[in-house]
Amino acid sequence: MKRFFYMVITLMLTLNCSAQIERASRSVFTLTTFNKDGSILASSHGVFVGADGEAIATWTPFVGADHAAVVDAGGKEMQVISIIGANEIYDVCKFRVKGSTKAAPLAKVPSARGEKVWIMGYSLRKPQIDQRNVQSTEKFMDKYTYYIFSSTAPENTASCPFVNSKGEVIGLLQHSKSGEQIFATDVNYINDFCVKNGLAINEPVLRQTGIPVEFPENQEQATVMLTLAQSQGDSLKYLKYIDTYIQHFPTAVEGYTAKAENQFRANDFAGAASTMETALNKASKKDEAHSVYAKLIYQKELFKSDLPFETWSLDKALDEAEAAYKMNPLPFYLHQQAQIVFSKQDYQKAYDMFMGLAKTNLRNGELFYEAAQCKTQMKAPRTEIMALLDSAIAASPQPLNAVGAPYVLARGSEYFNAGEFRKAVTDFNQYDSLMQGRPISSEFYYTRQKAEMQIRQYQQALDDINRAILLTRDSPTLWAEKASLHLRFNQLEDAIKSATVCTQLEPDYADGYILLGVAQMAKKNKPEGEKALLKAKELGDPRADEYLKKYR
Repeated sequence: MKRFFYMVITLMLTLNCSAQIERASRSVFTLTTFNKDGSILASSHGVFVGADGEAIATWTPFVGADHAAVVDAGGKEMQVISIIGANEIYDVCKFRVKGSTKAAPLAKVPSARGEKVWIMGYSLRKPQIDQRNVQSTEKFMDKYTYYIFSSTAPENTASCPFVNSKGEVIGLLQHSKSGEQIFATDVNYINDFCVKNGLAINEPVLRQTGIPVEFPENQEQATVMLTLAQSQGDSLKYLKYIDTYIQHFPTAVEGYTAKAENQFRANDFAGAASTMETALNKASKKDEAHSVYAKLIYQKELFKSDLPFETWSLDKALDEAEAAYKMNPLPFYLHQQAQIVFSKQDYQKAYDMFMGLAKTNLRNGELFYEAAQCKTQMKAPRTEIMALLDSAIAASPQPLNAVGAPYVLARGSEYFNAGEFRKAVTDFNQYDSLMQGRPISSEFYYTRQKAEMQIRQYQQALDDINRAILLTRDSPTLWAEKASLHLRFNQLEDAIKSATVCTQLEPDYADGYILLGVAQMAKKNKPEGEKALLKAKELGDPRADEYLKKYR
């Protein structure tokens, strides 16, 4: 009787164990990743570890993928919407699918050496279960377990879960490169993947796939990620980030701003307007929404005025900036109004606003610089303009750095235009130093070269024209200037070379032929010199006849 009783108990335990193992099969799925053209990149398996779409699988199928989908044990297809984490060394990842999912229980206690575990294959009907023994285990990162098994498994079981006798997942099946061994990385290691901050988007492993990284729960960090997403150069992927951000944070103005700016760059002004109207309705910080709207309209009227969009105007931009200020009287919003007023050519009013702002905590070099621009437009005495530029430099962070550099350049340009070339060169040199390796335009070197010539700094002038050409090698004007300098210093070979390049870049540019002709004549190459000067004459340059007479 006792024997029969023990047999019944054993049978019940076996059936219960089998039922627990089979229940885990409901969480197994097939994974398919796709290329941009929709063709299949890779196929594998995985298992759900959460009720809100959280899933784990091997990482390799995602590398180079544009998008992916899973099919659960019930035959339902769900799209992969984000990557939560990945490790290419262990070749595992965690991601999220769109929809509710049946999570498999995860083992809290690792399986020991010699313990029986089961490979849980994917099936729409009866679960495919295959028993294995744990050959050995290794600890990593102090708390996780790496499992090694004594036998192999079919290739079509890749990334299927291993479960213990309680039906708890211990890891995902992975094949060795030789195919002679199988192993598994602790499921808890994979499940612990999470996005801690916005910088995760720059992790090299996560950049290997076209599927977006999941946003952090913290809105500030999510905004960091959204900002970084734009710089990655994948416009379609960036759109996914924007839409997901708005879904996660529907009252945050940053998502609508990113979307509207993206539409603005594509000249979709109607779309941008619609997005900003939505922001005005839904964003919690409505003053910021009005300010962003004003900025977009202002930029459109300034830089894309040739593209018609009747509902936007500088008046509309001003209305939005004023609305922002009424809701939250920040100096920044008043500054925005002043810039729009300047663009409306009401220079006196704009000047008064800029100078008024200079008395607030917003005081900075930009305000005095903008006030100087107002005075320039009003044809004010040069002394007033210079005083404002001096104030712009003084109001910049001290000691001066790149922030104050533009105002030093502006003052130098003012000196240059006034014929005070030594003062101009002093400011130009200071600007060059303040930029500290930051990009400088060829126009700057060209202008400084002209000022240096006026104060007889000939070698510096030659160095600067070479710097200008290094930045803009296809400018015939710069090559002509270089030829002129070499000619002036009697460096005839260099003058001929520079003038020749000039004529090659612009065959109809008479200056190049004049300089080439004069240089050839000075070098006693009369036939070549006449040929160049005759070409200049043909192009209508009256100086050509004078030089032809001079050298005959």
